[in-house]
Amino acid sequence: MNTVQPIRSKAQVRDIADYLLSYSKRDYILFMFGIYSGLRISDILPLKARDVRNRNRLTIREKKTAKEKAVFLNAELQKALKPYVENLNDWDYLFPSRQQASRTSKDKNARPLTRQRAIQILKAAAARFGVEDVGTHTLRKTFGYHMYNDTKDIATLQTIFNHASPLVTLRYIGIDQDRKDNLVKNFSFTK
Repeated sequence: MNTVQPIRSKAQVRDIADYLLSYSKRDYILFMFGIYSGLRISDILPLKARDVRNRNRLTIREKKTAKEKAVFLNAELQKALKPYVENLNDWDYLFPSRQQASRTSKDKNARPLTRQRAIQILKAAAARFGVEDVGTHTLRKTFGYHMYNDTKDIATLQTIFNHASPLVTLRYIGIDQDRKDNLVKNFSFTK
């Protein structure tokens, strides 16, 4: 099993976002939701328009932990969401599956995008910009990686991710590996 990594370059994050926006608004919003909320993909996919319309916060019950969680929707995410949900009904999924809907009913939003399809979309977009080791946790890890680098607030990230310790969070977001790599890279017996 391959280790999934965050997208460490902010330029690559922006490139992937811009590419997805030109390709599919749904896929762009999926990407934006992941990198700005820190939620698991399993908690993002079932969201409906009513969950985010005219809101700066949403409350979910995490699928993995069954814990209730309040998530602040920051200004960047709200800006992207506003035009996207404008023409959706409250009951419409934010990330509808086009294939399943066409097979199951006349309702275009009969089911949300599958986790497997979401990862195919993300992997394909990331590959265009040379980003490897992409998986279902890449967006969540990208959120944590950049939040940590911007704030150095590991305690809050640990709480956001529901991790048992700061070390688990540092390992999860790839900071621990970065530190080890830099330590070994700069080590020399000749200096």
